[in-house]
This record gives sequence, structure tokens and C-alpha cells, in this order.
Amino acid sequence: MRILLLNPNMTESVTAMMVESGQSVAAIGTELLPATAPRGMPYISTRAEAQIGGAIALEMLADHEGQVDAAILAAFGDPGLLGARELFDFPVIGVSEAAMLTACMLGRQFAIVTFSNSLVGWYRDCVDLNGMAARCAGIHALDLAFADVAGDQEASAERLVALAYEVVRDSGADSLIFAGAPLAGLARRSAHLIPVPVIDPVAAAVKLAEALVALGPRKAAMGSFQRPAPKQTVGLSERLTARIAQSDVILSRGHSESFSA
Repeated sequence: MRILLLNPNMTESVTAMMVESGQSVAAIGTELLPATAPRGMPYISTRAEAQIGGAIALEMLADHEGQVDAAILAAFGDPGLLGARELFDFPVIGVSEAAMLTACMLGRQFAIVTFSNSLVGWYRDCVDLNGMAARCAGIHALDLAFADVAGDQEASAERLVALAYEVVRDSGADSLIFAGAPLAGLARRSAHLIPVPVIDPVAAAVKLAEALVALGPRKAAMGSFQRPAPKQTVGLSERLTARIAQSDVILSRGHSESFSA
């Protein structure tokens, strides 16, 4: 099984960290194919940047179509996720959605800890978009710079773990998510220091991607995630242009289609 691990940010060292975290839980035979955004910004931290990163992610997904069994959008906040599920037939998993769904199987409420206050508003939007507001015990952050965390995660780890412990103690959360690409792997290294289950978003996404590939769901032929009607575009990448323009015959026989072995 080949799973695209797509980092909508431009920092290749962070992509490598996420691949290491994901590969540590991957099943035998699962290969993670890393892809780092060729343009954009070193790290997405605002709503506007997420919109840009999401568009770039769609181009990257189109470039890898036919080469992978599933894809992971490896940026907390899942930029481009809903559009990707409209356009492509293979499963696309967002790391934040995967982390929150996993957390819901481990307890009633989860808390999110990240490294920068600038991320909190966007992450709150992501929680709301996924219908998880009632299950979220809060989003908590330090005020660290991306460059500092990405360059030396260990130097920030002690403060992040201390914050996580305080959050669990004070909020009553049943599980905790370390959010933000530079924090990949921190959950595994700090699990023994935090008294509730700790979730690594990339690791959760890898396991859910494997599950979806094994289940083999069909592409939606009706509903809001069926593929949009073909449309001509101007100025997009060649592969994404072809994907958006491609005709698709779905359920052409309507209700006459029957089940068969």
C-alpha cells in the first residue's frame, strides 16, 4: 500500500519528521511517499495561508493521482481537504480530522495543545468544521516561533509537555492531541508523562488511511461529495486542469443499477 504524505508547507525537514512518525505505526507493506509543497510558505499559520496551501495541495494530489492508494494532508487544519474529497477517487485523510476522530474513541472530551497562539483561531475553526466543538475541552498554546520548534523540537518539548499536563489536570480532558506539523512524534515520546492517551495526528491519519484502503469505499455518486461537473479552467497546473475538466459517467443507469456478486 502506498500512501502519499503531503505537506502543504515548504519545510522538508518537517516532512521528514512526519514521515518518521507515520512510518513508526504503519503496517508491514505500507509505504509513505513524502511530498513537500514546492511553493507557498514555510509554515501555514493563518486562515489566508491555509487557503493558499489548500490550492497547492490540490495540485500536488493531482500530480500523484494513479500512483498512490490514499493521501494524507499533513497540516493540522486540513487545508484543501473537502475540495480534495470532491475531486479525487482515492481516500484523502486530514491529520486534524483523524486525530479528533481517534480521540473520540478514547474518551468523551479531548484537549488540543499547540506551540503558537497564532494557530488557535484557525484550529478552533477546524474543530467547528468537523462538528467537534462539544467534544473539545479547549485549544491551548505556548507562544513559540515556528523556526524555533522546527529547528529544535527537543528544546520546546519540556514546556509543551508541562502545558499538556496542566491542561489535562485543569480541563478534565480524557485525551490530548499535540497539534502542528513540527510536533510530529512528540506524542510517542511523551506518552508516559501525560496521564491520559496522547494522539499524534500523523500516526492517527496513517492508521485511518490504511483502514479506508482496506474497506475499499466507492466514490460518492450522489450527495455533496460526488465529483463536480467538468469545467474548463485557466492557469492551473496541467494535471489539476485535466482532473477538473474530466467527464465522469456515474450511475448512468440511475435506479436500474442492481447489486450483483
